[in-house]
Amino acid sequence: MTSTLREWGAMWKQLYVKNEGDLFHRLWHVMNEILDLRRQVLVGHLTHDRMKDVKQHITARLDWGNEQLCLDLVPRREFSMVDPDEISVTELYRLMEHRHRKKETATPASTHHLFVHVKSLMSANLGEELEVFFHIYDGRENRPLSERFFVRLNKNGLPKWPEKTERQCTLFVDLGSSDLRKDVYIVVHIIRIGRMGAGEKKNTCSVQYRRPFGCAVVSIADLLTADSKDDHLLKVYACNTEIEWYQIHENIIRKANSRYNLSGSNTGLAVALQLLHGDIDQLRREYMGLFTRGVCITKKLGFSDIIMPGEMRNDLYMTLEKGEFEKGGKSVARNVEITVYVLDADGQILKGYVAAGSGEPGADEYHSLVLYHNNSPRWAEQIKLPIPVDMFRGSHVRFEFRHCSTKDKGEKKLFGYSFVPLMQEDGRTLPDGTHELIIHKCEENASLADCSRYLKLPYSKANLPTNSLTLKGNKESFWITSFLCSTKLTQNGDMLDLLKWRAHPERINDSLSKLKEIDGSEIVKFLQDTLDTLFGILDESSQRYSLKVFDSLVHIINLLQDSKFQHFKPVMDTYIESHFAGALSYRDLIKVLKWYVDRIVEAEHQDHIQQVLKASDYIFKYIIQSRRLFSLATGGQNEEEFRACILELFMSIRFFLSQESKGISPVTQTQAVFLRTFPAIYSELLKFFTVRDVAGFVRETLASLPAVVQADSPLEAVKLQCISKTVESQLYINPESRCILLPVVLRVLHTCLQEQRDLVMCARIFTSMLSLIKKEENGTVEPAVSEEVELIVESLLEVLLRTILEISNRPQPAGPAMRLQFQDVTGEFVACLLALLRHMSDKHYQKLLQAYSSKDDLRDFLLHVFTVFRILIRPEMFPKDWTVMRLVTNNVIITTVLYLSDALRKNFLNDKFDYKVWDSYFYLSVIFINQPCLQLESFSPSKRKKILEKYGDMRVMMGCEIFSMWQNLGEHKLNFIPAMIGPFLEVTLVPQPDLRNVMIPIFHDMMDWEQRRSGNFKQVEAKLIDKLDSLMSEGKGDETYRELFNSILLKKIERETWRESGISLIATVTRLMERLLDYRDCMKLGEVDGKKIGCTVSLLNFYKTELNKEEMYIRYIHKLYDLHLKAQNYTEASYTLLLYDELLEWSDRPLREFLNYPMQSEWQRKEYLHLTIIQNFDRGKCWENGIILCRELADQYESYYDYRNLSKMRMMEASLYDKIMDQQRLEPEFFRVGFYGKKFPFFLRNKEFVCRGHDYERLEAFQQRMLNEFPHAIAMQHVNQPDQTIYQADAQYLQIYAVTPIPESQDVLQRDGVPDNIKSFYKFNHIWKFRYDRPFHKGTKDKENEFKSLWVERTTLTLVQSLPGISRWFEVEKRELVEVSPLENAIEVIENKNLQLRTLITQCQSRQMQNINPLTMCLNGVIDAAVNGGLARYQEAFFVKDYIMNHPEDGDKIGRLRELMFEQAHILEYGLAVHEKYVPQDMRPLHKKLVDQFHLMKSSLGIQEFPAYVRASPVPFTNGSPRTYRNSVPSIISPDAGRGVARRSYPAVNRYSSSSLSSQASNEVSNITGQSESSDEVFNMQPSPSTSSLSSNHSASPNVTSSAPSSARGSPQMAEKHKHSRENACLSPRERPVSAIFSNPLDPAQRAPAHQIGDTTLPRSDPNLSAPDKVRPTPSSWSLDSVKERAPSFSDNVSKPICPPIPPRPQHPASSTKNTRSQSPGPMSRSPQKTAMPPFTPSPTECQSTSLVSNSPVLSGSYSSGISSLSRCSVSEASGTELPAGDHLPHPLPPPAPLPNSISSSSDEPIRRENKTPPPYSVYERNNPRRPVPLPHSLSIPPQTDPPALPPKPHQIRTGSMKLDGNADPRVPRPRPLPRKVSQL
Repeated sequence: MTSTLREWGAMWKQLYVKNEGDLFHRLWHVMNEILDLRRQVLVGHLTHDRMKDVKQHITARLDWGNEQLCLDLVPRREFSMVDPDEISVTELYRLMEHRHRKKETATPASTHHLFVHVKSLMSANLGEELEVFFHIYDGRENRPLSERFFVRLNKNGLPKWPEKTERQCTLFVDLGSSDLRKDVYIVVHIIRIGRMGAGEKKNTCSVQYRRPFGCAVVSIADLLTADSKDDHLLKVYACNTEIEWYQIHENIIRKANSRYNLSGSNTGLAVALQLLHGDIDQLRREYMGLFTRGVCITKKLGFSDIIMPGEMRNDLYMTLEKGEFEKGGKSVARNVEITVYVLDADGQILKGYVAAGSGEPGADEYHSLVLYHNNSPRWAEQIKLPIPVDMFRGSHVRFEFRHCSTKDKGEKKLFGYSFVPLMQEDGRTLPDGTHELIIHKCEENASLADCSRYLKLPYSKANLPTNSLTLKGNKESFWITSFLCSTKLTQNGDMLDLLKWRAHPERINDSLSKLKEIDGSEIVKFLQDTLDTLFGILDESSQRYSLKVFDSLVHIINLLQDSKFQHFKPVMDTYIESHFAGALSYRDLIKVLKWYVDRIVEAEHQDHIQQVLKASDYIFKYIIQSRRLFSLATGGQNEEEFRACILELFMSIRFFLSQESKGISPVTQTQAVFLRTFPAIYSELLKFFTVRDVAGFVRETLASLPAVVQADSPLEAVKLQCISKTVESQLYINPESRCILLPVVLRVLHTCLQEQRDLVMCARIFTSMLSLIKKEENGTVEPAVSEEVELIVESLLEVLLRTILEISNRPQPAGPAMRLQFQDVTGEFVACLLALLRHMSDKHYQKLLQAYSSKDDLRDFLLHVFTVFRILIRPEMFPKDWTVMRLVTNNVIITTVLYLSDALRKNFLNDKFDYKVWDSYFYLSVIFINQPCLQLESFSPSKRKKILEKYGDMRVMMGCEIFSMWQNLGEHKLNFIPAMIGPFLEVTLVPQPDLRNVMIPIFHDMMDWEQRRSGNFKQVEAKLIDKLDSLMSEGKGDETYRELFNSILLKKIERETWRESGISLIATVTRLMERLLDYRDCMKLGEVDGKKIGCTVSLLNFYKTELNKEEMYIRYIHKLYDLHLKAQNYTEASYTLLLYDELLEWSDRPLREFLNYPMQSEWQRKEYLHLTIIQNFDRGKCWENGIILCRELADQYESYYDYRNLSKMRMMEASLYDKIMDQQRLEPEFFRVGFYGKKFPFFLRNKEFVCRGHDYERLEAFQQRMLNEFPHAIAMQHVNQPDQTIYQADAQYLQIYAVTPIPESQDVLQRDGVPDNIKSFYKFNHIWKFRYDRPFHKGTKDKENEFKSLWVERTTLTLVQSLPGISRWFEVEKRELVEVSPLENAIEVIENKNLQLRTLITQCQSRQMQNINPLTMCLNGVIDAAVNGGLARYQEAFFVKDYIMNHPEDGDKIGRLRELMFEQAHILEYGLAVHEKYVPQDMRPLHKKLVDQFHLMKSSLGIQEFPAYVRASPVPFTNGSPRTYRNSVPSIISPDAGRGVARRSYPAVNRYSSSSLSSQASNEVSNITGQSESSDEVFNMQPSPSTSSLSSNHSASPNVTSSAPSSARGSPQMAEKHKHSRENACLSPRERPVSAIFSNPLDPAQRAPAHQIGDTTLPRSDPNLSAPDKVRPTPSSWSLDSVKERAPSFSDNVSKPICPPIPPRPQHPASSTKNTRSQSPGPMSRSPQKTAMPPFTPSPTECQSTSLVSNSPVLSGSYSSGISSLSRCSVSEASGTELPAGDHLPHPLPPPAPLPNSISSSSDEPIRRENKTPPPYSVYERNNPRRPVPLPHSLSIPPQTDPPALPPKPHQIRTGSMKLDGNADPRVPRPRPLPRKVSQL
């Protein structure tokens, strides 16, 4: 008890953790109950009965708790636990089965009881006392089923005696199951006690009457669902007329609404009703409080379904039915009241014997209802007269009739009476039924005290004398119904005649004949008296009445077989033992019984004879008891004579049993009847005969049965029943008799089992036999017992094994009852087998094995045994909580296997080797070890300890046996390679160190033998790998196993010649285990996360690359696919499924059913995969990839002329194009994640990855997600590479920061005229490289000007696979680190700022901004840089003589910086002009301030006035910088030009910084925290002088965004504390300071993505290219493109750009800026005569600058789209004409004029053709040297017939020191062949 509670306590807490509140609270209550009961047991003051009850309660609660907590079922006997070793296995099985059945199927109670508790009556018109009567009513038969329960209520409607609960509560007892039906009701009648009329005023009259009040009815069926005492409020109805009162309840049941109504809208009777089940004694135990508090018992009318002996009852029920009265001279009808008295023979009133019902004590009299003015009243009132038996004779009941006056006096006048005697003269009581009584008239003053005067008068009209005409003419009558329920009195005259046989000897014959007609309840009432009568008659007239008495005795004995009277058998047994006195009766009984047996063969009708034989057990009891009485009386005379009579009787019996008959004949049925009762005779015979004699009788009797009987004969089944009862009898328990009977039993059992019939009975017999075989206490076995076991083994072991095999292989029956029986039979046979094997000793095994003369027989036997043992080990063999039974089974199995393994070694090795037997043996051993019930690690410590103490670890024993047997095999081991590799591997995965140490060396043995046979061990390797996956996915194996496997096998192969290949195999398997363990650990987690996906990818790649296991590879492809779908990673899911798709060809090769795919052709499966992948690409918005697959599928349809599907596919392709142009795509962020420390899974440990973030996911959210996935990880707060201590730490470290993608597909991104919707795909798809910038100071930091020493460390990460792919993250393959000098950094910052200004100006002009604030703030930040000095800081840092002298190699760069500064000034001037146009009135003062500040700024730069050409075009640089444009710009950029365009707003996505260069010197930590600022906040900022491009350390947020909210890009709102942080070096790519975001203009390898500027290696300008053709001009261009990245294009409204033809450009690499400049076209070489464009006014304020505006009536597609052009697509990549360097434009270029259609068509078409971009798809990737796979034809790109006119771009390489060496070898990216498969990209 204590250990159980301890175990529960631990599990109870876990219930709370698992939120199983209901069970938690219930278990808590049960535990408290057990503790209370335990306390009572320990105190030890309980009585024996009470102790038994307490123990029963404790065990019931322990079993309930164990069941609820899924613990083991405990075998108990008499509330105590049973030791399985102390009892037979068959007995253990029976105990377990009994408890399991009791737990599973609670036997429905046959007896039910109704508890009623009256609470109150609620009514508005109370004021009088009430009487409430309850009874149970049968609506079907219209009669009451119970007596009445009577409760008195006071004037308030509450119980009159509230302190006496027995007067408010009752139990209606002994309801049968048939009474719980819908038409059985609880009927309540309510009577008021008061004045005649309910509304009468109070008067002087004190007389009170019982008057009707109301009635309520409720069906018992409504209570069946209520488990607890539910309170019911019963509606109370009143009848419309009092005439209907007697049947008001029937009217309510029938719903005759016209005859009754509610007695009041708020009238109701509150009662508690509850149905209780079980016998009354059980209820007294379970509801002790109920009975101790007090509850009255309301009995059923009549006896219950089962009559118990000793039950005393003598109740007479009378119902006052109705009366017929005359007016008696009155003008109106009478108000009749009846008073009932019970009087004895002397005329005295019997006190307290008139009861209105249970609940109230009996009264002396009873007053009926008074029905107002009714001469034919019907009361239907039932009363109970519990008169003692001894008072019945002479007593009578008198009914007095009075008229109740309603006058003031209210007197009651007697006007008549009736009476009825209770017993007739012959001793019979008043018969049940309705009696019409005579009303004798009398006056009020008539004296009724002398009852002798009226008792002589007739009382009933039924027995009036014929001459009594006066009484016959009397019209007044009174009807009553009587019903007697008595265990002592009878109303049956025949019964009385028999009992009084001496008074009337002549009636004996008739009385004996009529006995069979008397009701059984009357006979059992007088059972002892009846038996005394029968044997009295037999003693006095044996010759005459012996046959009649015998038949009567048989009738009574068979009557007790009835279930109603079966409880009277003990009464008869007691009678035989104590009261029977017929010492001479045995002679007559034997004689008559023999006479009947002798007549069996000849008799035509066997019915009566069968009745005689059915009663033979009790007849023998009477015979033996009679003989004992005779022996006692005579001193044992005539002993031999008695024996001779019995022997003769048995000879007659054997003769009739030996009769053979075909089919089912009457004789056969009679034989069966005798065999059923025969075993009951043994105990009686043993009283006079020795054990051996009786055993001889039984053996000979059973042997006399016909030898050959048909299988369907009932005699065979009965014969088995007889043997079963024989084995269970006292006779068989005795060893002396057992040795005589055992051969008979075994012979019968063997026959039945051989023929597979009557298995249930066979199992029962076998179980009983084996449960008797017991070992001595010291463990020795008696010789007799050993012989018995030997006999059973020899006769039944083989046939028993075959039977179990046969049963187990049969299909289970359909019905639940049959299925249960089937399971029981199997279980019982198994228990028999186990018991038999447990009893077998060495000697038995030796004899058993020696008995097999041939090897084949022994082989079959061993195979049978091993097969049966495998069946026994099955989980479904026993219920899951039968651990005790399973352990016993396993103990027997392992003992037997140890015996049989010797036989296996001796008989089936070497030349006699038999593979099948050995294979069966090994298979059995493996599944034995792997049983769940032997995995001790899963058990609680206490349970594990008990098992180890009792049985040890049976797995280790069996493992040692396997190893021993394996070693004996020798060269035969090759027969089990590779078949046994999987099973043995499964054994080694069991987490038991000893077992693993024993079993793992077998693999070395296998490798060795396989090496000898075939020179390698490929088979071993293949099997190991195949099985490892399935076994480890089931949860088997652990890290310890991996290490043990590795170390043991490596040690074993050290000296082998094949050591190298062995090490390789072990390493491969060990690596696979690492991945499988990681995979399993990840899969345990609930939600799909990156860890699960990454682990699956790792395992998938391992199977593909290292193991080349295609099937496993495909399985994991689909597992990964399912994971992606669950996580809604549709793009990754598509790439994953592509891996399988690419393994298939477009062929008709049939494919087998696999995973969820049906059997189909390869073409069909590939088609299905294509469609699925397209669907997922669509859902993932990766439409470009879907288009290629659509085309491939369309080609297939076209080749098969399947135009229907071809049409659908083309429409699908078209819909994907539409989605590209119409739908918005979110741009993902990318994050670099480092996993450091040994605690990470193998596939992550000490590796770094780049991860593609989810939609709207920024750095903070990503970091939090990773920390949630790895809750034990520590986030590193720096971005430096960790040292070895971190790598080797026993912990988890995460290093996370944002990185910038470097797109590969520059061709599309640099091409003009391509809408940003299309470009957005190439910016973020098929990305192999990512970049991260970290600012730092080299050397001494200048406090006055920190930009002198501000360097940038630029890290480029190259992945093993491009993103997106089959995972959201891929491992970093290569890191490259370069440093950007302060001067190069300054150039980048100003270039980016210029581009940002241009973008904002363009957005403002095209009305894409909702307000002008972003432009205002950007201008303010650059112009009003008073705090930091603005551009002057660059002048101080890089234009001073010292710097120029010290850095002569930077001359070109310094010139470039100067150009950019002048360019910025000009852009600012133009921007102010645009700003003035749109600035609101309240911002005018700020604008004026900015204009003033700008003049100061120009002065500081030394700019007094721009030259004419500069004023006209903001590209005035005379040095012909390759970054500048000389192209005309559409006129839409002018301040006035915006009026012609419809005003449309777009979500702006500008995130470029206006911070100073100093902001790049900020702390790197912010790169991890990802601080950003909401653009909404920026919009509301006032212009600040600290937002210049050279702002101070205290500058505001570096983000200056456009007017659209940042939510367009999903930027999260930032905390206030981050808004002005200068530590922004670690921000996400688009939120970082520009110098940290944009690539060095001189480094081709470090170019920024599409939204960033182009690099310097690309030509900076193209004078021949018109502005409308440029999609994304570089910062040096005066085309002020928008920065917005996702806005819809205006391409619908745009005409084709007009450009002159472009000559081809020579191909050359560039090694330095200088070289690039010299080879780049010069801006001044362009002549206005070459362009047919008129001049324009060169004033910025007039907005007619040729470089900014164009008179073209419409915009180009990308121009008006408002999408950022911050990419490396240079204008030079667009078509244009190159001019020689050094040429200068003397004056501004005229704007392009609209050309005629002919010119447009001739000039535009070549350009469009040359600029054609191939369809976007992942095949346009970089070369992956690891996978040089050709592209499938369906995905290949058609060659371009017209190559682009653009020459290849020169590239520059940035060295580690950032010094440009003109002699350095150019490093041009290698051309990459197109990969074959999309999934490889």
